[in-house]
Amino acid sequence: MPDGGPVPDAVPSVPDATPIEGPIADERVDLPVTDSRTIHAGYVFDIVAETVDLGAAGTVHREFMKHPGAVAVVALDDAERVLLLRQYRHPVRSYLWEVPAGLLDVADEPLVDAAARELAEEADLRAGRWDTLVDYYTSPGGSDEALRIFLARDLGELPDGDRFTREGEEAGIQLRWVPLADAVAMVMAGDLHNPSAVAGLLALQAARATGLSGLRPADAPWVR
Repeated sequence: MPDGGPVPDAVPSVPDATPIEGPIADERVDLPVTDSRTIHAGYVFDIVAETVDLGAAGTVHREFMKHPGAVAVVALDDAERVLLLRQYRHPVRSYLWEVPAGLLDVADEPLVDAAARELAEEADLRAGRWDTLVDYYTSPGGSDEALRIFLARDLGELPDGDRFTREGEEAGIQLRWVPLADAVAMVMAGDLHNPSAVAGLLALQAARATGLSGLRPADAPWVR
């Protein structure tokens, strides 16, 4: 350090984290709920208010969105391109580039079947191979929505007679095949904001480091 230069402040020591036995993994628990009521019953989701007992920490009151859950699909073709679709999303007043996705709104439907249905309805495609890419909660501080993203490969187009008529926001969907490296660069540049696209593309890029050998099967257990 040159003579006369400023003396840096001492860096405070960081205490060690409290050790936890076993692997680091999210854990499902059911703490006692002492009160629960529906504030708003909506078309897709409800808003509920609950009081939960945290034990020694006391009780807390929380309002959150109760959601049926959803699936999304990263479709990868033989040229290492991924399918993105452009769709209007009114709450954020934006046209977003996304991956095919949809609600779990069919009772007892297997997750991969729901994903295949969405790929067909939104992209007119079917897939010969399905793997689990990544799971996440969309906003765990304010919603119980859980989402699984699948990787779809061995793609083929649906025959004209099996294609769906899109309505509402889906009627104006535009499709684009984008090299995976370019799509990841768009995420890192802040050009893509849809959470399933961001999580799915980055997860696929990470999985390619092991040649996709570490992917879970399509019917892997789901934390929800």
